[in-house]
Amino acid sequence: MSSVVRVAAVQAEPKWLDLDAGVAHAVDLIAQAAAGGAELVAFPEVFLPGYPWWIWLDSPIAGMQYVARYAENSMTRDGEHLARIAAAAAEHHVFVVLGFAERTITGSLYMAQATIDDTGRILSVRRKLKPTHAERTVYGEGDGSDIQVHETRLGRLGALNCAENMQPLTKYTMYSKGEQIHVASWPSFSVYRGKATALGPEVNTAVSLVYAVEGQTFVLAPCATVGQAAQDLFCDTDAKKELLLQGGGFTRIYGPEGSELAKPLSETEEGILYADLDFALLAIAKNAYDPAGHYSRPDVFSLTFNPNPTHAVQQVGPTGDAATAATGAVEQEDSGDERP
Repeated sequence: MSSVVRVAAVQAEPKWLDLDAGVAHAVDLIAQAAAGGAELVAFPEVFLPGYPWWIWLDSPIAGMQYVARYAENSMTRDGEHLARIAAAAAEHHVFVVLGFAERTITGSLYMAQATIDDTGRILSVRRKLKPTHAERTVYGEGDGSDIQVHETRLGRLGALNCAENMQPLTKYTMYSKGEQIHVASWPSFSVYRGKATALGPEVNTAVSLVYAVEGQTFVLAPCATVGQAAQDLFCDTDAKKELLLQGGGFTRIYGPEGSELAKPLSETEEGILYADLDFALLAIAKNAYDPAGHYSRPDVFSLTFNPNPTHAVQQVGPTGDAATAATGAVEQEDSGDERP
């Protein structure tokens, strides 16, 4: 583990519902970040193929016009598109945390984050434990196996999506795993501005900051933007344009004691934030607080955590050639939902 690690957090507009263009864009951003000296590049929530903003703008039946295209442009965890991202990580010798919509063999979609090391090895693909509000009309839920922290040469690296970063029990489990670098991926803070404070930048940048101070971990909070392309795609009325404003990019990088480590971009600007993480700050932060360590009271409070994956279908009975034909459909379904 290095004493100082240079990191990059992406603030950019996705290539909406266009997976090939989105992968090319992500590969280019990885190259840019590496040229800037970054050893880790963090992307916004479901950057590929973009956040499904239609769920906040109209009725479920009106949103059906996007569903097939969105599914078609969502990645699998073992397909060529994620392999191209992994190859870019290897080429540029950087770690990558990528937010994407994951499509499984059964057809379900999940809000996923892939963690890829600097050799191009996919360390894991995790899923958002509980999609937020209207997101549940598009995505399924993860399980306990999706709460992960990885030992890497950069330090212990973890990631959560959006409002997962305000779930007390999820956060506490992550803290207990000794996270040192955390990626808090966000979609954009442009929807319902002035109408729903809980969805706005003031609250959610505060969530990322509190995560850093509570967990005594560095926090990269990449956040996408909404531009003209998004409004052209999702907003067919002026009323919808008022609900989904352009901008919303509030990417931040925080230190474990609450310092802001990178000068923010304007909310409409696309670019990359860089910061040098000095691990000496971790010791200083831990000296004051460590809610999963010296500042805990396990005699008073305890948390039960189930880290095991769950499956809709579990095969019982005979195995081998005689059972293969009868259980082929079940095995095929399970193979599309394996967890690295």
